Amino acid sequence: MTTTAPVPTMPPSAASRIRYGGLIVLMLMGFLLVTAEFLPNGVLTEMADGLGVTPGQAGQTVTVTALVGLIVAPTVGLMFPRLDRRSLLVWMALAAAVSNLIVAIAPNLIIVLLARFLLGAAISAFWAMSITVAARLAGPESLGRGVMFTSAGVSLATVAGVPLGVMLSELVDWRMVFAIAGVLMVVLAVVLRFVLPSVPAERASSLRLLVDTLRRPGIGLGMVGHVLVVLGHFLAYTYVRLALERIPEVDASTIVVLLALFGVGGLLGNITIGLVIDRTFAFFAVFAPLVIALSVMSMILFSGSIVGVGIVVLVWGFFFSSWLIVANTWVGHRMPDRLEAGGSLVVVGFQGAITLAAGIGGLLVDTLNVELVYVIGSIALLAGAVLFGASNRVSSRA
Repeated sequence: MTTTAPVPTMPPSAASRIRYGGLIVLMLMGFLLVTAEFLPNGVLTEMADGLGVTPGQAGQTVTVTALVGLIVAPTVGLMFPRLDRRSLLVWMALAAAVSNLIVAIAPNLIIVLLARFLLGAAISAFWAMSITVAARLAGPESLGRGVMFTSAGVSLATVAGVPLGVMLSELVDWRMVFAIAGVLMVVLAVVLRFVLPSVPAERASSLRLLVDTLRRPGIGLGMVGHVLVVLGHFLAYTYVRLALERIPEVDASTIVVLLALFGVGGLLGNITIGLVIDRTFAFFAVFAPLVIALSVMSMILFSGSIVGVGIVVLVWGFFFSSWLIVANTWVGHRMPDRLEAGGSLVVVGFQGAITLAAGIGGLLVDTLNVELVYVIGSIALLAGAVLFGASNRVSSRA
């Protein structure tokens, strides 16, 4: 395994101390962005009625944000090659604010989808740039701890953000929920401007730079492993309700509790693994996907025990929700001079795996059954663990 080298664009003093204030602001940005991304899930019926469309059509407002990531994540550095990354995050927060405010007044679904496209761009840009900003705030030797904060925002949104949106929809109109989200993003943009330090862009980005990064020894192998891990997870998690409904004692309210356990496990995993990942990276690069694979298989094996399934879901959430910490720490170890390019590749792989899982998962469930889908997901996770682990054994010198 290679050792972490200093990032060229980072002054030597940057690593002397961790700037927790900036990391907390990044966590809040992740929290608000992911909460906004899944707000339609909590107000789907009211939103569909208000726009005069079906719930299925309204649900596409979530799908579009993920699809945008495949386009924006690898190109955001190309579009803004010299823009200070602090300024870029501020503009992305404002873009998310505009998106939410447009949704709040949109007269039809087309306008809503266009606005959500803007939100998807903001989310993808945040993920692509967050590793560079986290390295500036935490220092390269504590990159894993820095990434922990951004990932914790996502887990916190899963546990509290989306339910908060549902609660607000019970108190005010669904349009007001989006308006509130928009106002909060404006406030966040102001805080970002004054709390984050200047983060100069890395060397001018280009598609050639991304391809060159992917061709480095071990990087392509690791990226394939990363995609397989995410693919295996989402093949299973997308149809977790079908898997849980096989248990006789499980009803709708029990499923809500079990999914909440997944979120709680994710939050705990982010904190626990994030605190130690910089020293134990090589271990978790293999151990985490192996445990996720075991958890996915256990969902089938322990289907007769609701307590057993509850423990499995908690462990599953604990290790998968920290996967981005593992993947981004891998970027810091393998390509410390290409953090933006590496971060973009990680996001593209993540979004591509989600899209692939959505495309083939439904076909597999319809033609086979949920049990076999979980077996296939476990196999993908095991293969991902092998390839991702093997990438760390490849010398960085070609």
